[in-house]
Amino acid sequence: DLNNDTNLDIVLANYGTNNIGVLFGYGSGSFENQMMLSTGANSHPISIAVGDFNGDCVLDIALANNGTKHADMILGNGKGKFAIQTSYEISFDSPPLVMASGDFNNDKRSEIVIANGGSNHVDIFVAYNRGSFENQIRYSAGSSPQSVVVGDFNNDTRLDIVVANYDSNNVSVLLGNGNGSFAEQTRYSVGSYPWSVVVGDFNNDTRLDIVVTNLGSDDVSVLLGNGNGSFENQTRYLAGSSPQSVVVGDFNNDTRLDIVVASGLSNDVSVLLGNGNGSFAEQTRYSVGSSPQSVVVGDFNNDTRLDIVVANYVSNDVSVLLGNGNGSFAEQTRYSAGSSPLSVVVGDFNNDTRLDIVVANSGSYDVSVLLGNGNGSFAEQTRYSAGSSPSSVVVGDFNNDTRLDIVVTNYYSNNVSVLLGNGNGSFAEQTRYLAGHYPSSVVVGDFNNDTRLDIVVANYYSNDVSVLLGNGNGSFAEQTRYSAGEYPSSVVVGDFNNDSRLDIIVANYYSNDVSVLLQYNRGAIAYKMAYASGGGSSLQCVVIGDLNNDTNLDIVLANYGTNNIGVLFGYGSGSFENQMMLSTGANSHPISIAVGDFNGDCVLDIALANNGTKHVDMILGNGKGKFAIQTSYEIGFDSPPLVMASGDFNNDKRSEIIIANGGSNHVDIFVAYNRGSFENQIRYSAGSYPSSVVVGDFNNDTRLDIVVANLDSNDVNVLLGNGNGSFENQTRYSAGSYPRSVVIGNFNNDTRLDIVVANRGSNDVSVLLGNGNGSFENQTRYSAGSSPLSVVVGDFNNDTRLDIVVANMDSNDVSVLLGNGNGSFENQTMYSAGSSPWSVVVGDFNNDTRLDIVVTNRGSNDVSVLLGNGNGSFENRTRYSAGSLPQSVVVGDFNNDTRLDIVVANWDSNDVSVLFGYENVVFVEDTILVTGNDSRPQSLVISDFNNDDLMDIGLVNSGAHNIGIFLGYGVVVDKLNTVYVADHGNDRIMRWLKGATHESVIVGGNRRGEQANQFN
Repeated sequence: DLNNDTNLDIVLANYGTNNIGVLFGYGSGSFENQMMLSTGANSHPISIAVGDFNGDCVLDIALANNGTKHADMILGNGKGKFAIQTSYEISFDSPPLVMASGDFNNDKRSEIVIANGGSNHVDIFVAYNRGSFENQIRYSAGSSPQSVVVGDFNNDTRLDIVVANYDSNNVSVLLGNGNGSFAEQTRYSVGSYPWSVVVGDFNNDTRLDIVVTNLGSDDVSVLLGNGNGSFENQTRYLAGSSPQSVVVGDFNNDTRLDIVVASGLSNDVSVLLGNGNGSFAEQTRYSVGSSPQSVVVGDFNNDTRLDIVVANYVSNDVSVLLGNGNGSFAEQTRYSAGSSPLSVVVGDFNNDTRLDIVVANSGSYDVSVLLGNGNGSFAEQTRYSAGSSPSSVVVGDFNNDTRLDIVVTNYYSNNVSVLLGNGNGSFAEQTRYLAGHYPSSVVVGDFNNDTRLDIVVANYYSNDVSVLLGNGNGSFAEQTRYSAGEYPSSVVVGDFNNDSRLDIIVANYYSNDVSVLLQYNRGAIAYKMAYASGGGSSLQCVVIGDLNNDTNLDIVLANYGTNNIGVLFGYGSGSFENQMMLSTGANSHPISIAVGDFNGDCVLDIALANNGTKHVDMILGNGKGKFAIQTSYEIGFDSPPLVMASGDFNNDKRSEIIIANGGSNHVDIFVAYNRGSFENQIRYSAGSYPSSVVVGDFNNDTRLDIVVANLDSNDVNVLLGNGNGSFENQTRYSAGSYPRSVVIGNFNNDTRLDIVVANRGSNDVSVLLGNGNGSFENQTRYSAGSSPLSVVVGDFNNDTRLDIVVANMDSNDVSVLLGNGNGSFENQTMYSAGSSPWSVVVGDFNNDTRLDIVVTNRGSNDVSVLLGNGNGSFENRTRYSAGSLPQSVVVGDFNNDTRLDIVVANWDSNDVSVLFGYENVVFVEDTILVTGNDSRPQSLVISDFNNDDLMDIGLVNSGAHNIGIFLGYGVVVDKLNTVYVADHGNDRIMRWLKGATHESVIVGGNRRGEQANQFN
């Protein structure tokens, strides 16, 4: 009853027409014409589940799209209206087949279970308070699980799971522990090729029993429950040819449950009347349309007798059979639907207290709505466009207008369609939301306890589920995808751990298991932010530091393509001024940057490696946000430098530079002199193609050590420092395939540094726990997204345990892995970023004491900011334009306003973008530091390189093959026309650039300023 008129309604998944159909019943056995809601092109909705997913005591709808592998969530308003659909892409290897829902953790919200036909398991998704989910927990099932339902089989008030396994000819029962976990499966034999499973009490002993349709043996299996979680051996009853869909109800008003089965090859439905002792009478068969696929029951003519509605796949219609109240049914009345209807549901779509029908038509890519007349008849269909091959349809009130709306999964278009109801039986045009590949099953519920319906979708081919949080106005946020098993085919929801939050269960067809996703109180995902760098900069690296001594972090970027570096001064509110660009010389191609105090003046300086000219540039800062013209050092690399880092390796209070050379399989160390210049490098062997380097004290001797990630040799090497600038020979440890980035942290709270590496080739991260003596344990690997390139650590849920975030280039997202404090990590939660995310850093950009994430998106030329909720979840991204091919990013408070700012290195535009933080997280323009034509700045650092107490910049120009030094002049003019003055050269003369046009200047000193070029 989707509109709370006490009349049953119908919802159908139209596989062929890519939509769902909603038919509101009149209560007399007739229905209005179907209201059709598009699920998107090639979506092919295949399965539907109904439940209260958001805890508002109103039925919602979830559907699975077999074509697009997305799950759609449609939140109902109790009046026959539905909010705009949200589609979740959930990364199943195989298309989801069926889904179900239930409250598995007793949090008053429904979780979702999805069965994946090709993966031999089911997946359970548990909702958080805000509609997000933790990573799946997978449980083995039989071969090719096809259908999944939930119930309490051992009378312990905890929800359990039963799965029909198509290829192993059995069902799997998994008893729930009440905390969201489940015991190992117990399997019971059934007939050949079990297809659909439902539960009910067939012998009136208050214990749940099981009935399964057997597609291959043309019968149904009944397994009586013992009340302790075990079941008796099956009893089989003949049905039609190829029985597929089954439902139960009391068709003869004897208080005993009966069975109705839709048989696809014999084109009929079989009714088996229950005897009340667990046995059933022989079937009575009633003709319906051609190839019935889905069957539901309800009282369509308000005579208190159950009726039947069937979706007929080949004849493109639905059959309504009115019940006589004695177990028999009148002949069918057929109503036209779209092409190849796959799924059907019912609801009151026009608020007349009569049940209506909605059908998802997979062949005609639409949904049919048939409004009920209240006497068991229905008006002609009204069809509404959906996506490609809608397969599963559910209904719910998504915009809180008390009118039922429709959500349908579009199997081939990889999205879900939401059609908002007008309350008169008509629907607005579809709004589509992305889901995973081939969404096949969908359920709805309130997953974030905001009284707004959300959507969860099982994605058959992308092996995941998508969660789309409802905004309460009919629109939905972008999907958040959670990994499931292979080919999730069915999803249900329920509270599995008694925390009053909806969880999800998914049946995985190919991996032969179920996935359970428990919800935490982590909230929804908000928007990210991004800022532009220069065009064509090809940013390779970004670092942060306070370059103008305003206590706010600033950003320095290496612009590989435009041969310059960019400096962005931060406002301290999470916003930045426009970048200031400094040239690194023609064809320099700066590729990496390091920041440190290279001349012992307690001011941050910048060093950068130029991949093109094989030079290192040193830029000495003056501490006021200005930099002197760079000084370039030719350092004789055998191959172009890739990355650089800095640290005080000989305890002389000055930073040294480390450069990793990709083609020469070694690292070079440069020791600084007092004025910011460097000795010749000292070279140490590394693995094959070193790609990333960091420093830390790995053996607790107060001396800095080095760890390097080697891309081609699939390992990391550790060089222990002797405290005098020299290092011991390397020790190498295996990592994953193509390790691209390495960072360090204490992951098991033992005061010893550990290592985490992002492995681009194997799509995971390696964690190596440190022993405190400079050695490390063997790696433990955790799945990430596709082609992880960059990794950082931080405490994202304020539990004093370090967590991990990874930027995944090919899957266009970031993975967050929450730490358990013992060196292990939870499964990843993935959040959308821009196109081809390259580099990631963390910081608190809105001063709420919660860590946020910033990512450079190389494909979309912007950066994304994801604000943290403080519980391990993040808001949806907000994107800001950057330069061309942004690669490296750093954050810091660049203007001493206690707000973090962002600096991005733009590889192709040869510049850097600086985004200064404001309280309202907006950004302003500033100057750009040009690094020279074709300099390709790759990486940058900030420090005081000449001991003048002024911040300088050092950058690596990969195109010009040099490093550049920008010495700070000590004068900064901000957007408010305020001039900051310093005595450059220590000659007690204040200097400004000739031609300055700012309104006011404040001068101090003992000279009169009579020089011609001193004032404008």
